[in-house]
Amino acid sequence: MTAKHDLAPPGAVTGPTAGGPPRRSSRRSRALGTAGARLAFLGPGLGYLIVLLLVPLALVLSYTVFRRGRFGGVIYEATGENFTRLFDPLYLHVLLESIKIAAVTTLVALLLGYPTAYAIARLPRKWKTVALVAVVLPFWTNFLIRVYAWVIMLSGPGLVNETLTGIGIIDKPLELLYNQGTIVTGLLYSYLPLMILPLFAAIERLDPQLAEASANLGARPARTFLSVTLPLTMPGVLTGCIFVFVPSLGNFVIPEILGGGRSIMVGNLIRDQFLKARDYPFGSTLALAMIAVLIVLLFLQAWVSRVYGGTEGRRG
Repeated sequence: MTAKHDLAPPGAVTGPTAGGPPRRSSRRSRALGTAGARLAFLGPGLGYLIVLLLVPLALVLSYTVFRRGRFGGVIYEATGENFTRLFDPLYLHVLLESIKIAAVTTLVALLLGYPTAYAIARLPRKWKTVALVAVVLPFWTNFLIRVYAWVIMLSGPGLVNETLTGIGIIDKPLELLYNQGTIVTGLLYSYLPLMILPLFAAIERLDPQLAEASANLGARPARTFLSVTLPLTMPGVLTGCIFVFVPSLGNFVIPEILGGGRSIMVGNLIRDQFLKARDYPFGSTLALAMIAVLIVLLFLQAWVSRVYGGTEGRRG
């Protein structure tokens, strides 16, 4: 009687491996396939970050320790002069003025953005989309066109002066352009949506029963807002403040056009170091200082989110 394994066709695999490839090889192939799929999805984004973010950032960091050539450019000789120049009274004044303008813009944006976001969050669902589209609608227009529209409106024969003169409030046109108030107005108009959107997202996530419970316990609306609504939306408040403060601090187009170059902000200073003075090392040092401010703000945001997130979790 012939054994079964003797009847197996030529080339057939018998024994413990007859069921297919080893499990270890199968797991390895699945892991390689998963890694390849992840790389295929993440590759374009990682390549974008490496080429357009990490490489320029590395160049900026490396330039800070070198010195400017006699006719511009970079001389690759190590020096710490660029960092000591940051504390020159002239540059400190520019930095403090920039921080003041950006802080005022952020504060006004918060005072205007919070009620707006709260009102949008309380709208019926079908109107929320309409309101949010209206908030982001200015972003559909070119940034420079929007800035120059303010020049047309605020100039001597512009819409604002013509209207005020026509209704008899003023006798002669007002000097509305080329001052810090105009710069704040332009920055506020440009970045107010960046305050409203994160505030709306934070307010939208609030549980309405918390406000109802506060009212049932006898708290007035103002006390409910200060004790319940504001603390729970504080991460959104800080996010919106960062979204407004950072671009306001580094903006150089609005101070140049609406400010007439009379108020130099740190963004204008960095631009001039690269394009006019051709002092790449010091311009890189100023840019590094801006990055340091951004990192500090991001750590602050993370800390506030952790503190208030933990508080919210304990309340739940």
